[in-house]
Amino acid sequence: QVQLVESGGGLVQAGGSLRLSCAVSGRVYSMGWFRQTPGKEREFVGGISWSGGSTYVTDSVKGRFTISRDNAKNTLYLQMNSLKPEDTAVYYCAETASGDPNSVLSWGKGTLVTVSS
Repeated sequence: QVQLVESGGGLVQAGGSLRLSCAVSGRVYSMGWFRQTPGKEREFVGGISWSGGSTYVTDSVKGRFTISRDNAKNTLYLQMNSLKPEDTAVYYCAETASGDPNSVLSWGKGTLVTVSS
């Protein structure tokens, strides 16, 4: 059974950086990050293949966020730079090969990122 545990969230000023981590237990292949704010649908941030050779991030974070993984450490990362107040959300890692939240196989419990202006 796959278990995903996010960490690294917190409060940061606009323009700052954070790196989220997702500790993975179990065998997973493609993974992704989503985020959600109150009253809104869960939004796909980006995804990565098992090898890490293929990555994708949504346009709103392109050039600022980078997804990576270290399979030897069973960890997925989301490096977030130049953070904006609109990046404030709960961030979830997921076992998925799709950006559709309905296609996610496993979810973490999330970690809160708050960006102050």
